[in-house]
Amino acid sequence: MEEVRLYGLKKCSTCLKARNWLEQRGVEFSFTDYRDHPIAGMQLAAWAEKLGGWEKLVNRASMTWRQLPDIRKSPSDDGQWQTLIAEFPALIRRPLAVTGDGDVSVGFSEKKYSELFA
Repeated sequence: MEEVRLYGLKKCSTCLKARNWLEQRGVEFSFTDYRDHPIAGMQLAAWAEKLGGWEKLVNRASMTWRQLPDIRKSPSDDGQWQTLIAEFPALIRRPLAVTGDGDVSVGFSEKKYSELFA
């Protein structure tokens, strides 16, 4: 299997769990903190499409989302979603994993990773 690319935040506890899980099982991966290295809008749009929409990519349960003014919570097109995420990268569900064959997954659970990286 080609190297997995993992995106998230360095200090996110769920991202740390995912990284530890991959390390313990010898799964090669690279990690990118998207606050330090913002993700290009076109890449975000491609991930959103693979996941089935922006709603699957954005964590609407996050404190960041809840603190947004209501007017910002209804982006109407890809450009508005991209602008919102560029301003608030913590809105992306964490961690986001991209497998060597291009599959995209968000979130972490041992069961999910066992299936994804079997």
